[in-house]
Amino acid sequence: MSGETHDVVIAEPSTEDGSELWRIARDSRTLDLNSSYAYLLWCRDFADTSAVATVDGRPVGFVIGFVRPSEPDTVVVWQIAVDSGQRGKGLAGRLLDHLLDRLAPRGVRHLETTITADNAASIALFGALARRRGTRMRQADLFAADHFPDDHAAEDLYRIGPFAPAAVAVGV
Repeated sequence: MSGETHDVVIAEPSTEDGSELWRIARDSRTLDLNSSYAYLLWCRDFADTSAVATVDGRPVGFVIGFVRPSEPDTVVVWQIAVDSGQRGKGLAGRLLDHLLDRLAPRGVRHLETTITADNAASIALFGALARRRGTRMRQADLFAADHFPDDHAAEDLYRIGPFAPAAVAVGV
């Protein structure tokens, strides 16, 4: 029905979401596409550090992350993507905020991600996250192009934080 509003729901992904997350990543034409199997595993084994946005039960965006055991206060964002029909509506930022709010009670106070120098949209997305959260974003070299066995561009490390202590985020 025309004019009908469809609410976005953000939650932990389930294994059933894996194939749609793969489709969203594939259709982005900008992300490194992992195997479809990898998205199923991410949804099963990293659901607690990831989030999926759905409209009418269909995934339209996701953020996949993990907490490195050596740094339990840091979530590493592996990938974030939004379906083309949902872009430009702030959904990527909402996914990141949701994930950070969910992880704050576990003591997560930093976020790391890697971004290629030519990906202005991702740099802007994570810069906006740092500003919303009232903290800093620092950039450092991580993997030079010659680290990769193919023609992959260099990946810079972006570290954001520290975020407010968990007590601020509880109840969000």
